Amino acid sequence: MSIIQEFKEFAVKGNMMDLAIGVIIGGAFGKIIDSLVKDIIMPLITVITGGGVDFTQKFFVLGDNPNNLTSLDELTKAGVNVLTYGSFLTVFLNFLILAWVVFLLVKVLNRIRKKQEVAPEPEATPADIELLREIRDELKKRPQI
Repeated sequence: MSIIQEFKEFAVKGNMMDLAIGVIIGGAFGKIIDSLVKDIIMPLITVITGGGVDFTQKFFVLGDNPNNLTSLDELTKAGVNVLTYGSFLTVFLNFLILAWVVFLLVKVLNRIRKKQEVAPEPEATPADIELLREIRDELKKRPQI
């Protein structure tokens, strides 16, 4: 079998297609979570913390800042070494929310799968046991002497 033929069989298999679909949907889902954090959650946190808190603008200047620049954009354009922990916090919050949502989805899917599983039917009673039960029942019906 040629290597091209093997690759075609691999690429067309259901698992490969399922993986590709999962990656595409996962990427889109990641964008939704990014928007949720950036556009909804972070503004709420800003309001709760008293306003004026923008985590993307939180940073530490590492090294010299000869022009005493104060904004992150100015610092990065000037080539000053900056530790932007606010961006990290935002990405970390994205990750936590995404992980929580995936956990809940897996939990729901597992619950659905358990409901769909049919309880196995009890094994049929062997014929000799059935016969013995019939004999027992017939003996119970007879009058006692």
